[in-house]
Amino acid sequence: MTALRTGLSRAVFETRTYFRRGDQVFFTFLFPVMMLVIFATAFSSQDFGPNMTAAAFYLPGMIAAGLLTTGVQHLAVDIAGERGDGTLKRLAGTPLSPSAYFVGKIAQSAITGALQTALLLAVARFAFGVDLPASASAGRTFAGGWALGLVTCVLLGIALAQLPRSAKSASAVVMPIVLVLQFISGVYLPFSQLPAWLQHVAAVFPLKWLAQGMRAVFLPDSYAQLEPGSAWNLGGTAIALTIWLAAGFVVVRLVFRWRRQN
Repeated sequence: MTALRTGLSRAVFETRTYFRRGDQVFFTFLFPVMMLVIFATAFSSQDFGPNMTAAAFYLPGMIAAGLLTTGVQHLAVDIAGERGDGTLKRLAGTPLSPSAYFVGKIAQSAITGALQTALLLAVARFAFGVDLPASASAGRTFAGGWALGLVTCVLLGIALAQLPRSAKSASAVVMPIVLVLQFISGVYLPFSQLPAWLQHVAAVFPLKWLAQGMRAVFLPDSYAQLEPGSAWNLGGTAIALTIWLAAGFVVVRLVFRWRRQN
């Protein structure tokens, strides 16, 4: 309980700091919203199927990409920066435990992720007239997939933060990984139009499954035929994300240190 209280207090500090940094707000919070607006406008005349607009088609992928940037990209770069500028070293000399530190990061990501998703939904609904699903089953699927995806991305972001050798190289290491995953996972390009071998590669990583789960919520059931196996495969999505969550948790427990071990 002490770690939880300290972590939530830390989350308030982390969230305030997050929104005071213009570059972080743009590249992790507003970037998916900006991409939704660009894609919805640029492809407004393209045929996506009966009663399907570009904004409605791209919305699920942008929600998934938003969780990836909020969890993986932001945390990996942020923690690598905190290690590089000595913040983690100073925290090691305080009563703050790693558990409380992680609670703070997860809570901060949940707050910013929820605000980002709400903004995406608001833009889609009020700027582009997208009809949002209102059924209880869609709500449960969305809430479960969103929460599982967020925690998975947060743990993977903390784990990936161990990869950059310095704070200066963090963005150069992390951002290409995030960008490539977005292109091969059905965020910017329709997943069904990718080569089969590239679909298999994408299926190894969590973003493909998270985007597929979001499409199951926001797109009509008829669009399931465009997915591998012609089904939404929500069970497979839950299994894949859970595996990545567990892998991220194990890596964090094994390799996270306040100070980098050379």
